[in-house]
Amino acid sequence: MQGLQAMLVAEGARMISKGVIVVLLANMFLSPDEYGLLFLSLSILGTGLLFSYLGFAKSAARYITEYKETDPDQIPHIVTTSLRYNLLSIGVVSLTVVLGSELIADIVREPSVQPFLVVGALYIATMTLSKFASIVFQGFNRVRWSACIGALSNVSLLAFTVLFLLFGLGAVGALAGYVVGYGLAAVVGLGVIYTRFLPKYASETPPDPELSGKILRYSIPLTITRGGHTLDKNVDTILVGFFLSPAAVAYYVLAKQIADFVTVPATSLGFAVSPAYGEQKASDSLHNAGTLYEHAFIHTMLLYCPAGVGLILIAEPMITYVFGADYLGAVPVVQVFGVYILLRSIDKITNDGLDFVGRARERAVAKTGASVGNVALNVALIPVIGVVGAAISTVVTYMALIAVELYIIDQEFPIDRWLLLRSIGAIAVVTAGMSVVVVTGLGLVSGLVTLLLLIGAAICVWGLLAVGVGLLDTEVVSIAIKSVIE
Repeated sequence: MQGLQAMLVAEGARMISKGVIVVLLANMFLSPDEYGLLFLSLSILGTGLLFSYLGFAKSAARYITEYKETDPDQIPHIVTTSLRYNLLSIGVVSLTVVLGSELIADIVREPSVQPFLVVGALYIATMTLSKFASIVFQGFNRVRWSACIGALSNVSLLAFTVLFLLFGLGAVGALAGYVVGYGLAAVVGLGVIYTRFLPKYASETPPDPELSGKILRYSIPLTITRGGHTLDKNVDTILVGFFLSPAAVAYYVLAKQIADFVTVPATSLGFAVSPAYGEQKASDSLHNAGTLYEHAFIHTMLLYCPAGVGLILIAEPMITYVFGADYLGAVPVVQVFGVYILLRSIDKITNDGLDFVGRARERAVAKTGASVGNVALNVALIPVIGVVGAAISTVVTYMALIAVELYIIDQEFPIDRWLLLRSIGAIAVVTAGMSVVVVTGLGLVSGLVTLLLLIGAAICVWGLLAVGVGLLDTEVVSIAIKSVIE
């Protein structure tokens, strides 16, 4: 509970900081074309991050979890070896991005991204190291420290991005704010690991001669999986920029950021419970692991089925009153992503858990297949139906991926399928009731205040219906709220 509580707080900080940045960039500092250029650059750099991550952090986390029980003296060697690998990959990728910035700009047919790529070499370094620290904390099952690092990076990112924008540095200054935010998180995170965690395991025991090879080998399927994630997250944006325009990129990225914003609780839940799946399997408590996943799945569906439908219904007034009429081109993309947020939330509570129960290879194959399919559909649909085609491609391929992930989880743990089906039926009733309220109230929306009032009314109806059908226990909710506040 403490880990989940900490992650919810950290993700809340991320949600607020990213939300404020998106609104400020769109409404105050950048035009749609400038906004599109910034996030087109971040998508290109995100592809570079695949080769700087290379699965080393998650491989380290897996072996930290394992060796804590069997040979704790190896823990410092695991962390140091994986960090050395990561520093080498960072150096190679960052240098490649700087030297190849002009060529990359030519390939995507957008010369204006070149200065972003030069600054972006530092973004790759700081982002990779902050992620390394966060995942290593997860391996120690100290999710609260992961949460602290996440909160630090996002609050710093917000502060420095706004500061650089106020100094008139434009979209490149916004990217520099990302660099500083992640850089602070990396310094603090690695400092804590080496000063507070590793000294507890200090010994004269030499490293296991097979350890280095194990870290490398297990990083391979993780890298393949990460490659699939990178394709899903970045290549579609790059293809939108290649086939269409920076403004179209702005519409697509804005819709995807809204979806990311909404899926924060699922991200927190998945990050917090994933190590528990591995621990339960290691102790042969498969029934407990299955029960844990059932609860996570039901409550995720309870939150995100209504959220997805609600997003579809309020997309137009939300874009108009929050981001401005210049971004109305994002409305149909947001509506398609109403389905995507449900799929993404299920993925968030499932995919990391597969790594911790030793099914990284199977997940890598599924993720890669879905990602290749996503690229193919993007290439086919974007030139024909524009930016909405990219959103449809993402939804279709996510459906296939989720089906495979659920199949693997069902193989690993004893899942009560009838319980899940009954719960989904009850969730459909809750969603329908909430939707009636939203549809009825849309005609009364005349500005941001009335839109927020409508959303508040819908949430109240959702809560009452969820309690009424027995999906929410008011006592449990009250305890959870108190624990977060405290």
